[in-house]
Amino acid sequence: MGLTASVLAIDAGNSKTDVAVVAGDGEVLGTARGGGFRPPVVGGGAAVDALGEVVAEAFARAGVTAADHVSACLANADLPVEEKQLAAALRARGWGTTVEVRNDTFAILRAGVSAPRGVAVVCGAGINCVGMRPDGRTARFPALGRISGDWGGGWGLADEALWWAARAEDGRGGPTELARTLPAHFGLDSMYALIEALHLEHIEHARRHELTPVLFATAGHGDPVARAIVDRLAEEVVVMATVALTRLDLLDEETPVLLGGSILAARHPQLDDRVRELLTARAPKAVPQVVTARPVLGAALLGLDHERAEGRAHARVRGHFER
Repeated sequence: MGLTASVLAIDAGNSKTDVAVVAGDGEVLGTARGGGFRPPVVGGGAAVDALGEVVAEAFARAGVTAADHVSACLANADLPVEEKQLAAALRARGWGTTVEVRNDTFAILRAGVSAPRGVAVVCGAGINCVGMRPDGRTARFPALGRISGDWGGGWGLADEALWWAARAEDGRGGPTELARTLPAHFGLDSMYALIEALHLEHIEHARRHELTPVLFATAGHGDPVARAIVDRLAEEVVVMATVALTRLDLLDEETPVLLGGSILAARHPQLDDRVRELLTARAPKAVPQVVTARPVLGAALLGLDHERAEGRAHARVRGHFER
């Protein structure tokens, strides 16, 4: 019979996967990193197979063959039914005695708080928000894009910037510097040329995300249209946080509101200032803070929560990832 660890912590995002094997006292026995976790693109079985390679590497480095509990925070686990399906797939791999799958936004939330209590808004490629209380209550959104009422995220911002820039060039909309800065990013001289290049895939679809930093730079130079898009993102961030706080009966209590993901963590001055201004007005007890810790820390802490580990175990694993 092989050796076992207490927690197998998995944080699998769209772009990368981090795995940590943690002992009951919080010692990190081994870690590994792999590619993104994208079941909608490669299929569920292939995605879990790829995840298994990273887990095997972490187990080998830790000198163990299994864990008591698997704490997996996974991208594309947007609905409870998807969490259950993924938990069953992970359970079948025999990595741990018990398995709990959550959306990867929960890892960012838990990484930023000293106890499982608070709200996190994550804005990277997409946008999402979750909240939790120590009693197990949670708040969440489907976060499936426009069909679930979402607006924002890197892809959404890029599309919005393109929309306004195209209309500015052909006369259907007012002027904006985006009509110049967006095509210039790709060495083009007009929105028509950029639209053609995107449509004919002379510029790969995946490169659209490069336009989000251009949007923020254009806003930073005072362009009214670009600034309005950034302000709308701040509005969306605060609406999600306020609704989650309300659902958890935390609106009137001092509560951490964690801001994570590449866009919020970049701390663009206009966005950062507007988010804090709106939170002060609508949720005065909220305590906003940007999360910079690696999300796998949150997955590990959630695993230690499940195993009812002592506080010093939490402190030890946090010390490992925050040093």
